[in-house]
Amino acid sequence: MRFLWSESLLLLLILPVLAGVYVYTQRRRKRAALRYASLMLVREAILPGQWWRRHLPALLLGLAITCALLGAARPSIVMTLPNERQTVVLAIDVSRSMRATDIEPNRLVAAQNAVKAFVNELPPSVRVGLVTFAGTAAIVQTPTQNREDLLAAVDRFQLQRQTAIGSGLLAALSVLLPDADLAIGAEDFDWRASSGTPDVPRKLEPAAEFKPVAPGSHAAGVIVLMSDGRRTMGPDPLKIAKLAADRGVRVHTVGFGTREGGQVDFDGMSVYMQFDEAALRAVAGITEGQYFHAGSAGDLHKVYRDLTAKLVLERSETEVTAFFAAAAALLALMAVMLSALWFHRMS
Repeated sequence: MRFLWSESLLLLLILPVLAGVYVYTQRRRKRAALRYASLMLVREAILPGQWWRRHLPALLLGLAITCALLGAARPSIVMTLPNERQTVVLAIDVSRSMRATDIEPNRLVAAQNAVKAFVNELPPSVRVGLVTFAGTAAIVQTPTQNREDLLAAVDRFQLQRQTAIGSGLLAALSVLLPDADLAIGAEDFDWRASSGTPDVPRKLEPAAEFKPVAPGSHAAGVIVLMSDGRRTMGPDPLKIAKLAADRGVRVHTVGFGTREGGQVDFDGMSVYMQFDEAALRAVAGITEGQYFHAGSAGDLHKVYRDLTAKLVLERSETEVTAFFAAAAALLALMAVMLSALWFHRMS
Protein backbone atom coordinates (compact mmCIF):
# COMPACT_ATOMS: atom_id res chain seq x y z
CA MET A 1 0.00 0.00 0.00
CA ARG A 2 1.19 3.50 -0.85
CA PHE A 3 -0.05 6.84 0.47
CA LEU A 4 -0.26 9.68 -2.05
CA TRP A 5 -0.28 12.28 0.73
CA SER A 6 2.12 10.55 3.10
CA GLU A 7 2.67 13.76 5.10
CA SER A 8 -0.89 13.42 6.38
CA LEU A 9 0.14 10.30 8.28
CA LEU A 10 1.63 12.62 10.89
CA LEU A 11 -1.95 13.20 12.04
CA LEU A 12 -1.86 9.66 13.47
CA LEU A 13 0.24 11.08 16.29
CA ILE A 14 -2.99 12.40 17.76
CA LEU A 15 -4.14 8.85 18.53
CA PRO A 16 -1.81 8.28 21.55
CA VAL A 17 -2.96 11.64 22.91
CA LEU A 18 -6.63 10.66 22.61
CA ALA A 19 -5.88 7.29 24.23
CA GLY A 20 -4.16 9.04 27.14
CA VAL A 21 -7.09 11.42 27.61
CA TYR A 22 -9.49 8.48 27.62
CA VAL A 23 -7.49 6.54 30.23
CA TYR A 24 -7.24 9.67 32.38
CA THR A 25 -10.99 10.33 32.28
CA GLN A 26 -11.77 6.71 33.11
CA ARG A 27 -9.55 6.80 36.20
CA ARG A 28 -11.15 10.02 37.38
CA ARG A 29 -14.56 8.49 36.79
CA LYS A 30 -13.67 5.44 38.88
CA ARG A 31 -12.39 7.56 41.78
CA ALA A 32 -15.58 9.66 41.68
CA ALA A 33 -17.71 6.52 41.75
CA LEU A 34 -15.95 5.26 44.87
CA ARG A 35 -16.18 8.63 46.59
CA TYR A 36 -19.96 8.91 46.34
CA ALA A 37 -22.43 6.53 48.01
CA SER A 38 -24.22 5.49 44.85
CA LEU A 39 -24.28 1.73 44.51
CA MET A 40 -25.06 2.02 40.80
CA LEU A 41 -21.95 4.08 40.17
CA VAL A 42 -19.82 1.78 42.29
CA ARG A 43 -21.07 -1.29 40.45
CA GLU A 44 -20.50 0.38 37.07
CA ALA A 45 -16.99 1.36 38.10
CA ILE A 46 -15.69 -1.89 39.56
CA LEU A 47 -17.88 -4.74 38.27
CA PRO A 48 -15.43 -6.98 36.32
CA GLY A 49 -17.97 -8.39 33.88
CA GLN A 50 -18.90 -4.96 32.51
CA TRP A 51 -15.47 -3.66 31.49
CA TRP A 52 -15.73 -4.64 27.81
CA ARG A 53 -19.11 -2.93 27.47
CA ARG A 54 -17.77 0.26 28.91
CA HIS A 55 -14.73 0.37 26.59
CA LEU A 56 -16.05 -1.14 23.35
CA PRO A 57 -17.79 2.03 22.02
CA ALA A 58 -14.65 4.06 22.73
CA LEU A 59 -12.50 1.45 20.97
CA LEU A 60 -14.76 1.53 17.92
CA LEU A 61 -14.64 5.30 17.88
CA GLY A 62 -10.84 5.16 18.03
CA LEU A 63 -10.74 2.78 15.08
CA ALA A 64 -13.09 5.10 13.19
CA ILE A 65 -10.73 8.03 13.76
CA THR A 66 -7.78 5.87 12.66
CA CYS A 67 -9.52 4.92 9.40
CA ALA A 68 -10.46 8.54 8.76
CA LEU A 69 -6.87 9.71 9.25
CA LEU A 70 -5.52 6.95 6.99
CA GLY A 71 -8.09 7.90 4.36
CA ALA A 72 -6.94 11.51 4.56
CA ALA A 73 -3.50 10.32 3.40
CA ARG A 74 -5.08 8.95 0.17
CA PRO A 75 -4.03 5.28 0.31
CA SER A 76 -3.62 3.35 -2.95
CA ILE A 77 -2.96 -0.28 -3.76
CA VAL A 78 -2.02 -2.19 -6.89
CA MET A 79 -5.00 -4.22 -8.08
CA THR A 80 -5.56 -6.59 -10.99
CA LEU A 81 -8.78 -5.57 -12.70
CA PRO A 82 -10.46 -6.38 -16.02
CA ASN A 83 -9.59 -3.86 -18.71
CA GLU A 84 -12.58 -3.34 -20.99
CA ARG A 85 -11.36 -0.31 -22.95
CA GLN A 86 -8.04 -1.47 -24.28
CA THR A 87 -6.68 -1.22 -27.79
CA VAL A 88 -4.10 -3.74 -28.97
CA VAL A 89 -1.96 -3.03 -32.02
CA LEU A 90 -0.17 -6.03 -33.51
CA ALA A 91 3.00 -5.27 -35.49
CA ILE A 92 3.96 -8.35 -37.49
CA ASP A 93 7.18 -8.91 -39.41
CA VAL A 94 6.42 -10.02 -42.99
CA SER A 95 9.95 -10.03 -44.35
CA ARG A 96 10.89 -12.88 -46.67
CA SER A 97 12.57 -14.74 -43.84
CA MET A 98 9.05 -15.72 -42.77
CA ARG A 99 9.29 -18.40 -45.45
CA ALA A 100 11.78 -20.31 -43.29
CA THR A 101 10.64 -23.86 -42.51
CA ASP A 102 12.29 -24.27 -39.12
CA ILE A 103 8.72 -23.90 -37.84
CA GLU A 104 6.24 -26.12 -39.67
CA PRO A 105 4.80 -25.66 -42.19
CA ASN A 106 6.65 -22.31 -42.28
CA ARG A 107 6.95 -19.25 -40.10
CA LEU A 108 4.32 -17.25 -41.97
CA VAL A 109 1.53 -19.82 -41.70
CA ALA A 110 2.35 -20.51 -38.05
CA ALA A 111 2.25 -16.78 -37.28
CA GLN A 112 -1.04 -16.30 -39.10
CA ASN A 113 -2.68 -19.16 -37.19
CA ALA A 114 -1.41 -17.87 -33.85
CA VAL A 115 -2.55 -14.30 -34.54
CA LYS A 116 -6.02 -15.55 -35.52
CA ALA A 117 -6.31 -17.56 -32.31
CA PHE A 118 -5.13 -14.54 -30.30
CA VAL A 119 -7.72 -12.26 -31.92
CA ASN A 120 -10.52 -14.75 -31.32
CA GLU A 121 -9.64 -15.20 -27.64
CA LEU A 122 -9.69 -11.48 -26.82
CA PRO A 123 -12.88 -10.09 -25.27
CA PRO A 124 -15.24 -8.52 -27.83
CA SER A 125 -14.78 -5.10 -26.21
CA VAL A 126 -11.04 -5.00 -27.03
CA ARG A 127 -10.19 -3.18 -30.26
CA VAL A 128 -7.37 -4.62 -32.35
CA GLY A 129 -5.27 -2.91 -35.00
CA LEU A 130 -2.82 -4.58 -37.37
CA VAL A 131 0.46 -3.31 -38.81
CA THR A 132 2.87 -5.27 -41.01
CA PHE A 133 6.45 -4.36 -41.74
CA ALA A 134 9.33 -5.49 -43.92
CA GLY A 135 11.35 -2.84 -45.77
CA THR A 136 8.49 -0.43 -45.01
CA ALA A 137 5.52 -0.54 -42.65
CA ALA A 138 1.87 -0.66 -43.63
CA ILE A 139 -1.28 -0.13 -41.59
CA VAL A 140 -3.28 -3.19 -42.60
CA GLN A 141 -6.23 -2.63 -40.26
CA THR A 142 -7.07 0.32 -38.03
CA PRO A 143 -8.27 -0.64 -34.52
CA THR A 144 -11.62 -2.34 -34.71
CA GLN A 145 -13.85 -4.74 -32.81
CA ASN A 146 -14.87 -6.47 -36.04
CA ARG A 147 -13.12 -9.84 -35.83
CA GLU A 148 -14.02 -10.82 -39.39
CA ASP A 149 -12.19 -7.82 -40.82
CA LEU A 150 -9.15 -8.64 -38.70
CA LEU A 151 -9.03 -12.29 -39.73
CA ALA A 152 -9.38 -11.31 -43.39
CA ALA A 153 -6.50 -8.85 -42.98
CA VAL A 154 -4.29 -11.58 -41.48
CA ASP A 155 -4.92 -13.76 -44.53
CA ARG A 156 -3.68 -10.96 -46.81
CA PHE A 157 -0.11 -10.89 -45.47
CA GLN A 158 2.38 -10.35 -48.30
CA LEU A 159 6.09 -11.08 -47.89
CA GLN A 160 8.55 -8.32 -48.84
CA ARG A 161 12.26 -7.58 -48.84
CA GLN A 162 14.27 -6.12 -45.93
CA THR A 163 13.37 -5.72 -42.28
CA ALA A 164 12.60 -2.31 -40.73
CA ILE A 165 11.63 -3.12 -37.15
CA GLY A 166 11.74 0.55 -36.16
CA SER A 167 9.32 1.47 -38.96
CA GLY A 168 6.88 -1.22 -37.81
CA LEU A 169 7.03 0.01 -34.23
CA LEU A 170 6.61 3.64 -35.30
CA ALA A 171 3.58 2.77 -37.45
CA ALA A 172 2.02 0.81 -34.58
CA LEU A 173 2.60 3.73 -32.22
CA SER A 174 0.95 6.14 -34.67
CA VAL A 175 -2.08 3.83 -34.89
CA LEU A 176 -2.38 3.62 -31.13
CA LEU A 177 -1.82 7.36 -30.59
CA PRO A 178 -3.10 9.03 -33.77
CA ASP A 179 -2.97 12.53 -32.26
CA ALA A 180 0.55 12.25 -30.87
CA ASP A 181 3.44 14.19 -32.38
CA LEU A 182 5.89 11.44 -33.36
CA ALA A 183 8.33 13.53 -35.38
CA ILE A 184 11.71 11.92 -36.05
CA GLY A 185 14.66 13.16 -38.02
CA ALA A 186 17.15 11.77 -40.50
CA GLU A 187 19.63 11.08 -37.71
CA ASP A 188 17.23 8.46 -36.36
CA PHE A 189 17.58 6.44 -39.58
CA ASP A 190 20.99 5.01 -38.78
CA TRP A 191 20.32 2.00 -40.97
CA ARG A 192 22.66 -0.82 -41.87
CA ALA A 193 21.18 -2.05 -45.12
CA SER A 194 22.14 -5.56 -46.13
CA SER A 195 21.06 -5.10 -49.73
CA GLY A 196 19.42 -2.50 -51.88
CA THR A 197 19.36 1.25 -51.31
CA PRO A 198 16.77 2.55 -48.88
CA ASP A 199 14.90 5.73 -49.57
CA VAL A 200 16.39 8.84 -48.02
CA PRO A 201 14.18 9.71 -45.05
CA ARG A 202 12.39 13.03 -45.00
CA LYS A 203 13.51 15.39 -42.26
CA LEU A 204 10.51 16.11 -40.08
CA GLU A 205 9.96 19.22 -38.03
CA PRO A 206 11.04 19.04 -34.38
CA ALA A 207 8.31 17.90 -32.03
CA ALA A 208 6.53 20.50 -29.97
CA GLU A 209 7.34 20.75 -26.28
CA PHE A 210 6.42 17.42 -24.77
CA LYS A 211 6.38 16.22 -21.18
CA PRO A 212 7.22 12.50 -20.89
CA VAL A 213 5.14 10.24 -18.66
CA ALA A 214 6.13 7.12 -16.76
CA PRO A 215 6.85 4.08 -18.99
CA GLY A 216 3.94 1.65 -19.01
CA SER A 217 1.47 4.19 -17.61
CA HIS A 218 -0.75 4.28 -20.72
CA ALA A 219 -3.47 1.83 -19.65
CA ALA A 220 -5.72 2.21 -22.68
CA GLY A 221 -3.50 0.52 -25.23
CA VAL A 222 -0.53 -1.74 -25.84
CA ILE A 223 1.64 -2.85 -28.76
CA VAL A 224 2.65 -6.43 -29.49
CA LEU A 225 5.59 -6.62 -31.92
CA MET A 226 6.69 -9.89 -33.50
CA SER A 227 9.81 -10.25 -35.60
CA ASP A 228 11.76 -13.19 -36.98
CA GLY A 229 14.69 -11.21 -38.38
CA ARG A 230 17.17 -8.41 -37.87
CA ARG A 231 16.85 -4.75 -38.72
CA THR A 232 18.36 -4.03 -42.12
CA MET A 233 16.95 -0.54 -42.69
CA GLY A 234 14.65 2.07 -41.25
CA PRO A 235 14.82 3.99 -37.98
CA ASP A 236 16.56 2.62 -34.92
CA PRO A 237 13.95 0.55 -33.02
CA LEU A 238 15.48 1.54 -29.68
CA LYS A 239 14.89 5.22 -30.42
CA ILE A 240 11.30 4.49 -31.42
CA ALA A 241 10.92 2.44 -28.23
CA LYS A 242 12.01 5.53 -26.29
CA LEU A 243 9.24 7.50 -28.04
CA ALA A 244 6.75 4.86 -26.90
CA ALA A 245 8.12 4.78 -23.37
CA ASP A 246 7.91 8.59 -23.05
CA ARG A 247 4.20 8.31 -23.89
CA GLY A 248 3.61 5.49 -21.44
CA VAL A 249 3.00 2.85 -24.12
CA ARG A 250 4.09 -0.65 -23.19
CA VAL A 251 5.50 -2.81 -26.01
CA HIS A 252 5.57 -6.60 -25.68
CA THR A 253 7.97 -8.23 -28.13
CA VAL A 254 8.06 -11.75 -29.54
CA GLY A 255 11.16 -13.30 -31.11
CA PHE A 256 9.84 -15.83 -33.61
CA GLY A 257 11.92 -18.74 -34.88
CA THR A 258 14.62 -21.03 -33.57
CA ARG A 259 17.66 -19.33 -32.09
CA GLU A 260 19.84 -21.22 -34.57
CA GLY A 261 17.92 -19.68 -37.45
CA GLY A 262 16.07 -21.12 -40.38
CA GLN A 263 16.95 -21.73 -44.00
CA VAL A 264 15.37 -19.41 -46.57
CA ASP A 265 15.76 -19.49 -50.34
CA PHE A 266 16.76 -16.07 -51.70
CA ASP A 267 16.97 -16.04 -55.49
CA GLY A 268 18.32 -19.58 -55.64
CA MET A 269 20.61 -19.17 -52.62
CA SER A 270 19.97 -20.78 -49.25
CA VAL A 271 20.51 -18.39 -46.34
CA TYR A 272 20.08 -18.99 -42.63
CA MET A 273 18.06 -16.21 -40.99
CA GLN A 274 18.11 -15.41 -37.25
CA PHE A 275 16.06 -12.92 -35.27
CA ASP A 276 17.67 -10.16 -33.20
CA GLU A 277 16.84 -11.28 -29.68
CA ALA A 278 18.96 -8.59 -28.01
CA ALA A 279 17.12 -5.77 -29.81
CA LEU A 280 13.68 -7.22 -29.02
CA ARG A 281 14.60 -7.61 -25.35
CA ALA A 282 15.82 -4.01 -25.28
CA VAL A 283 12.62 -2.65 -26.85
CA ALA A 284 10.51 -4.49 -24.27
CA GLY A 285 12.76 -3.36 -21.42
CA ILE A 286 12.69 0.32 -22.40
CA THR A 287 8.89 0.36 -22.50
CA GLU A 288 8.31 -1.79 -19.38
CA GLY A 289 6.96 -4.55 -21.61
CA GLN A 290 7.84 -8.22 -21.69
CA TYR A 291 9.91 -10.25 -24.13
CA PHE A 292 8.87 -13.72 -25.28
CA HIS A 293 10.68 -16.29 -27.39
CA ALA A 294 8.60 -18.58 -29.59
CA GLY A 295 10.69 -21.32 -31.15
CA SER A 296 7.78 -23.35 -32.49
CA ALA A 297 4.16 -22.99 -33.53
CA GLY A 298 3.12 -24.38 -30.15
CA ASP A 299 5.34 -21.85 -28.36
CA LEU A 300 3.80 -19.02 -30.35
CA HIS A 301 0.28 -20.13 -29.44
CA LYS A 302 1.31 -20.26 -25.76
CA VAL A 303 2.85 -16.78 -25.97
CA TYR A 304 -0.36 -15.33 -27.36
CA ARG A 305 -2.44 -17.11 -24.71
CA ASP A 306 -0.22 -15.60 -22.02
CA LEU A 307 -0.56 -12.19 -23.66
CA THR A 308 -4.34 -12.53 -23.73
CA ALA A 309 -4.38 -12.95 -19.95
CA LYS A 310 -2.01 -10.00 -19.47
CA LEU A 311 -4.04 -7.69 -21.68
CA VAL A 312 -7.47 -8.62 -20.32
CA LEU A 313 -6.41 -8.34 -16.67
CA GLU A 314 -4.60 -5.09 -16.03
CA ARG A 315 -2.54 -4.34 -12.92
CA SER A 316 -3.06 -0.73 -11.97
CA GLU A 317 -2.72 1.48 -8.93
CA THR A 318 -6.13 2.26 -7.47
CA GLU A 319 -6.89 4.79 -4.76
CA VAL A 320 -8.92 3.27 -1.90
CA THR A 321 -9.72 6.40 0.08
CA ALA A 322 -13.45 5.71 -0.25
CA PHE A 323 -13.01 2.34 1.46
CA PHE A 324 -11.34 3.91 4.50
CA ALA A 325 -13.96 6.66 4.63
CA ALA A 326 -16.78 4.12 4.57
CA ALA A 327 -15.09 2.04 7.27
CA ALA A 328 -14.67 5.13 9.46
CA ALA A 329 -18.34 6.06 9.07
CA LEU A 330 -19.49 2.51 9.85
CA LEU A 331 -17.31 2.19 12.95
CA ALA A 332 -18.40 5.59 14.25
CA LEU A 333 -22.06 4.68 13.72
CA MET A 334 -21.59 1.39 15.61
CA ALA A 335 -19.90 3.23 18.49
CA VAL A 336 -22.79 5.71 18.77
CA MET A 337 -25.46 3.00 18.56
CA LEU A 338 -23.85 0.79 21.23
CA SER A 339 -23.27 3.73 23.55
CA ALA A 340 -26.90 4.82 23.21
CA LEU A 341 -28.17 1.25 23.67
CA TRP A 342 -26.11 0.34 26.72
CA PHE A 343 -25.62 3.63 28.52
CA HIS A 344 -28.37 5.89 27.04
CA ARG A 345 -25.70 8.40 26.05
CA MET A 346 -23.21 9.00 23.27
CA SER A 347 -19.70 7.58 23.72
